[in-house]
Amino acid sequence: MKKQKKRKILVPVDGSDRALNTVRYVARVEPFHKMGIVLFHVFSSVPEGYWDLEKDPRSTSTVRQVRSWEIGQRKKIKQYMEQARQFLMKGGVPPESIDIKIQDRKKGIARDIIREARNGYDAVVTRRRGMTGLRRIVLGSVATKLLTQITFLPLILVGKLTPNNKILLAYDGSENADIAVKFVGSILGGLDYEVDLVSVIRGNQEGRLKHRHIFSPKEFARVASNEIASSLKVAQAELINAGFKSNKVSTRIVKGATSRAEFLADWAKAENLGTIVMGRRGHSSVRDFFLGRVTNKVIHLARDRTVWIVR
Repeated sequence: MKKQKKRKILVPVDGSDRALNTVRYVARVEPFHKMGIVLFHVFSSVPEGYWDLEKDPRSTSTVRQVRSWEIGQRKKIKQYMEQARQFLMKGGVPPESIDIKIQDRKKGIARDIIREARNGYDAVVTRRRGMTGLRRIVLGSVATKLLTQITFLPLILVGKLTPNNKILLAYDGSENADIAVKFVGSILGGLDYEVDLVSVIRGNQEGRLKHRHIFSPKEFARVASNEIASSLKVAQAELINAGFKSNKVSTRIVKGATSRAEFLADWAKAENLGTIVMGRRGHSSVRDFFLGRVTNKVIHLARDRTVWIVR
């Protein structure tokens, strides 16, 4: 019998306290303990131009100081990565499941992370903001680039709230939503998690019906509700088959919401759902939209929650 390949996740860290909170999140999520966890740091060393100073005898002292600074920074990041490893181990992650990878910057921090993410990972777990994050900024520059360019893997944006075992899975019947259901089932199935499958119908401009324009808003909501109800039952059954307890997978159809994103963010807060899972895009057929409008808004509105974005 062929041995199943162990899943692994990529956790980029930048040396900040916020990144250590991401590591703490990974340590608290039990399913991750069974995976390989790669702590990845892109080291920004001194620009090559500095070493040209070696040719100038007058710059000997400056070159010595620069070299000393770089050696010190490399030592600090090694200590930081070891600290991150200890957090994981204290959280119950087996030592043999943790790898530390420090790489000199090549193309840029975000691009180097994206390149590494293509090496057989199952998901990328990252913080919304890094070392230089400002309080009013929901996503830092690196996180924004990862969000728009990691379209080939699930991306987990860690919020500041401590994770719990309650999940909101936004479901619209799209291909990406079905992939999200499969991903949640494969990661969390068999464990003590609760999933609230929620479908929000805003009005007669939403839905999959080809001829929705012939219905009144009220009639459209009724027809769209019937249509999504059957898909929700299939999604619910899939999660139960994946190992979720039947009494811990609920379905909900909401009609008449003025904003789907606002409803989802508000519902997660009201019901204390620590994680929101969404497909990268909904039913939009425009391929250039790497991130759906609703998903993007939820990320910004539910800034304290962890959001799983599944392609």
